[in-house]
Amino acid sequence: MTITVTHDAPTTIDPADRHVPKYIGPARTAAQSVTMGYRGLLKLRHNPEQLTDVVLLPVIFTLMFSYIFGGAVAGDVTSYLPMIVPGILVQTVITGSVVTGTQLREDMDKGVFDRFRSLPIARIAPLAGALMADVVRYLIAAVVTFLTGFAMGYHPAGGVLGLAGAILLVMVCAWAISWIFALLGTLMSKASSVQGISMMVLFPLTFLSNAFVDTSTMPSWLRSFANINPVSHLVTAVRELANNGHVGIHVVWSLIGAAVIVAVFAPLTVRSYMRKA
Repeated sequence: MTITVTHDAPTTIDPADRHVPKYIGPARTAAQSVTMGYRGLLKLRHNPEQLTDVVLLPVIFTLMFSYIFGGAVAGDVTSYLPMIVPGILVQTVITGSVVTGTQLREDMDKGVFDRFRSLPIARIAPLAGALMADVVRYLIAAVVTFLTGFAMGYHPAGGVLGLAGAILLVMVCAWAISWIFALLGTLMSKASSVQGISMMVLFPLTFLSNAFVDTSTMPSWLRSFANINPVSHLVTAVRELANNGHVGIHVVWSLIGAAVIVAVFAPLTVRSYMRKA
């Protein structure tokens, strides 16, 4: 008996047979990014513990700082609320933007983006969707912070428009800052490294600002740093909007700073992400 063994010739897959379009237009890219953003919201729905930082921390920090430092800084808790509530809002939302980088790193480590890469979608869509979903987290943090302040006796004179403007400004700035942490998420090898480095940068920026105390009480060298600290400009802008309904120069500086961050870090993040995803 003679057995004939035949070897199949290696086959090559024509890119046209992969059902992956060579070019995806801006409209489809935007639609796919929204779909990925909805995926991020579903993750929050199925894992509500991811909202712990934006739900509990504003309450804890507002209560703790108000009752510990309120009498020493402003004479009483009620007088301290117009200063501390906007400060806690900025601190909570900015630190919450770190989650963008950590979750991005976790998804990349788990191979989630390898599966996305095999789908007929724009490669940028998962990254854009993650950034869009985090905006909801910022909104929740802002609402919880103001509600806590209201329960403690905070009565901002800026009215509904002032509060809405303050919330919108913080969300825009936090979204811009999240591009920095998204870049770290694509560069770092572990999610814990992203969180560690991010917090090491954010905590000095938030505490060495006018978020909790008047900078006039600081030493001259520290006051100079606090006055040019971008966080101080954002906190002052939020205070002016919420407490007075005033749109001043600090709002302008905050928006300019956000635009500069996006202009610098968004292309770097996209390039790093596209190279690895």
